[in-house]
Amino acid sequence: MAFKVLILGGTSEGRQLAEQLALDARFAAVLSFAGRTNAVQDPGVPYRVGGFGGVPGLVACLRRERYEALIDATHPFARHMSAHAVEAAELTTVPLLRVEGPAWSPIQGDRWTLVTDMEHARLALGERKRRVFLSVGRLEIGAFRAAPQHDYLIRAVDDFDPELPRARVLAARGPFDIEAEQALFERERIEVIVSKNAGTAATSAKLVAARRLGLPVIMVERPFLPEAATVATFEPALAWLHALHEASLQRRGV
Repeated sequence: MAFKVLILGGTSEGRQLAEQLALDARFAAVLSFAGRTNAVQDPGVPYRVGGFGGVPGLVACLRRERYEALIDATHPFARHMSAHAVEAAELTTVPLLRVEGPAWSPIQGDRWTLVTDMEHARLALGERKRRVFLSVGRLEIGAFRAAPQHDYLIRAVDDFDPELPRARVLAARGPFDIEAEQALFERERIEVIVSKNAGTAATSAKLVAARRLGLPVIMVERPFLPEAATVATFEPALAWLHALHEASLQRRGV
C-alpha cells in the first residue's frame, strides 16, 4: 500500500516535492492549494483547491484519508494555515515537516525599510504622491486603499479589481528575469517597491533590479509561525519522507 502524503502547497518547493513523489510508486501524494489563484498548474499528482474548514476540518481530512505524513509548503506569510497544520499534526500524531526557505537579507547597495505588516508599509510610503510597485499579493491590497494618492503598479498571478483609483494590475507568474525587472521599473518610472519577504528565488530579481537602480524597498517581514521541524528545500523533505516510509515498513514487518 502506498504511503499517503498531504502537501499544503503555495510555493515552488511544494510543487517540486509533489513532482518527485509522482515519479515514485511508493507514495500517494495529494497537493492542496488555497484557492487564491484561478490558474492552477497541474502538479502531476492529485490535487485539491480550497480550505479545510480550520483545524477541525484538517484533522478530519487527515484521519479520514489516513495520511501518514503532512508537509507544510505554504507561503511564509500563510501564518494561519501553518498554525493549523501544527495543531492538526499534534491532535492526530501525523508527522509534520515545514518546508521554508530562508528570508531575503539586505546587502550592500540595498535601500530597505523593514516593516512588520501592510499597514506600516502603507505608512512608510508617506503622504507625497509616488509611483509604487506593489508585490504583496491581492489579499493585502486593502491596506493601501487608505493611501489612494499614489500610482500603483500591482503584480499578481491573476488579474483583479484592486479598487484603487490610480492602480493597474500586471498579471504575471514568476520566475522573473533581472533585466526584464529593471526595464519594467524604468519604463514605469517606479519610485519605490513594496514587497513581502518571501525569500524565493523566483521573485528575487526585483530586488537586484532595485539595487541597480538605487530604488528604495519597503520590505514586510515574515510573521511569527509556531515551532515545527523545518527544512529549506524539497530535497531534505524528500529524504524525510523516504525515512518515514522505511520506518512504516519496519513497523509492519514488510
